[in-house]
Amino acid sequence: MHSAGNPEAVTLRRIAGLALPALVVLAAEPLYVLVDTAVVGHLGRVPLASLALGGSVLTVVAWLGTVLAYGTTGRAARRFGAGDRSAAVAEGVQASWTALTVGVVAALAAQPGAPALARTLAGADPEVAAGAAQWLRVAALGAPGLLLAAAGNGWLRGVQDTRRPLAYVLGANALSAALCPLLVYGLDLGLVGSAIANVAAQTAAGVLFVRALARERVSLRPQPRVIGRQLLLGRDLLLRGAAFQVCFLSAAAVAARFGTAALAAHQIALQLWVFCALALDAVGIAAQSLVGAALGASRADEARSLTRRVAVIGGTAGAGLAAVIAAGAGVLPAWFSDDPGVYAQAMLAWPWFVLMQPLCGVVFALDGAMIGAGDVRYLRDLTLACALGGFLPAVWLAYLLDLGLGGIWAGLTLFIVLRLVAILPRLRSGRWAVTGAVR
Repeated sequence: MHSAGNPEAVTLRRIAGLALPALVVLAAEPLYVLVDTAVVGHLGRVPLASLALGGSVLTVVAWLGTVLAYGTTGRAARRFGAGDRSAAVAEGVQASWTALTVGVVAALAAQPGAPALARTLAGADPEVAAGAAQWLRVAALGAPGLLLAAAGNGWLRGVQDTRRPLAYVLGANALSAALCPLLVYGLDLGLVGSAIANVAAQTAAGVLFVRALARERVSLRPQPRVIGRQLLLGRDLLLRGAAFQVCFLSAAAVAARFGTAALAAHQIALQLWVFCALALDAVGIAAQSLVGAALGASRADEARSLTRRVAVIGGTAGAGLAAVIAAGAGVLPAWFSDDPGVYAQAMLAWPWFVLMQPLCGVVFALDGAMIGAGDVRYLRDLTLACALGGFLPAVWLAYLLDLGLGGIWAGLTLFIVLRLVAILPRLRSGRWAVTGAVR
């Protein structure tokens, strides 16, 4: 993949060519959720609360899809870099079998399990619980398509094809955005109409990605040995993701103990942080594909050079976001709440929120490079150590010392700093840059 001209400019174009379409794909789902929320919100408080509960459950399935996509990208990229496109696509085939199996199990389990789960989440509000269960039963039918699309995104990124995932995801979300108001209002299906629109979009996306596999003319038969190796990789990514979930749940629990205003401000800052993380993660996705391909082609020096380059790009993008967030301190929180108390609490978190962005940009880019290299076990151990040994003690210390929301976000910043400090020696050691089609 060597090209004439300025090598840095060529590298930047390659990274941008993967990162920008990935950013659009990452942003498509949150933007659709906003449309869905707006449509259902006009039905009243109870349907909106029901959607919030049901949607939170389905988010877990989406998280599993993200884990599946990341693992598939790294393995497919290595095969692709080694010059074996068929083997790279075959990784997508096996990931798709896993996606289909997990999706079908989730869809079937939701039918008898949704009412009990909804009652548990809704507490003492039977009306909200009934609505959430009704929505979840229907929406869960889209789980196979949702996970098949995630697997498809994974292998297509691995072979550095960004055009088809972009078209498939945007097309599916446009379908859902058009169907949602039609079904909810036009056909008077109410909350169920929202669920049907979700299922239609997710199933359409899944079918498109499966069609892309079929067109590659590779064997579609399951290979248990390959699936087993993918599941081992997925296990490490799941444990790493679980550490993040524990951190965020603990932060919310502590914020709630500082009062309603603090919890509301924490939610505002956290959702903005998640949006920024999605934007910065696009660089990490590009790193997965490019670093995996370089190592698959036995070009360790190129992989190391790419890793340094994506770290700089990630940090620069993070600095740009930090400047926007700092400048918007007087405006952004007001988009979500006009309560002066909430705004005052948000300003306690804001300096930490701004400070984190350049650090997050570097860390997320390096995470992507390590996933592309297949160094997932190290990332798992690193994340667990930083969460259990850094963030969790810090956030509960903030509660014991009554440090308020600023203390919570200082703890989150510490979590990012610890991850950055710990990953740098690993990069310098070069032990992660193992070459070959598989690790």
